Amino acid sequence: MIKQQKNIEQIKQEIKAFYLKDVMVSVNLGRNKITTYKGKLTGIYPSLITISPYGGYVGKTNFSYADFLCGLVKVEETKII
Repeated sequence: MIKQQKNIEQIKQEIKAFYLKDVMVSVNLGRNKITTYKGKLTGIYPSLITISPYGGYVGKTNFSYADFLCGLVKVEETKII
């Protein structure tokens, strides 16, 4: 049986739950390279979201909802200590 795929609207609703919260971001860069970092989801826009990373990163990173749909980016809530 084929698994039911999510659509963009479902992903937008899931992402809105993380707004202004501390999140752990996993980015698949290809060829078994995965980068993870912690940050705060600071912006939700019609076609993308922005995350302000903590630590050594400077500036903001942004991702489109298609990145989440394809599985290139995963976000989960975390507690920053």
